[in-house]
Amino acid sequence: MPYIAEESRSEYRDILSQMPDLKTKGDLEYCIFWLQRHFMKTRDFKYTTLHDATYAAEHCADEFRRRFLDRREDDAREQNGDVYPE
Repeated sequence: MPYIAEESRSEYRDILSQMPDLKTKGDLEYCIFWLQRHFMKTRDFKYTTLHDATYAAEHCADEFRRRFLDRREDDAREQNGDVYPE
């Protein structure tokens, strides 16, 4: 999960706040892939570290989905009615 100590967050927040706006999904995917490759530069090319790089992105996607996409879907269901009312 993306919940790291505040001391670590501030170090990355300073760098990431200087990043330009991402214009497309492709831009976002490029940045995620670049970060995964950057992570691997200092690690052995073995299953566990490749797994870590892959699942870090997946776990963040899960958390984003839980906090934002699911909420949006719940709002749409409330506004438009359930597709399967009981």
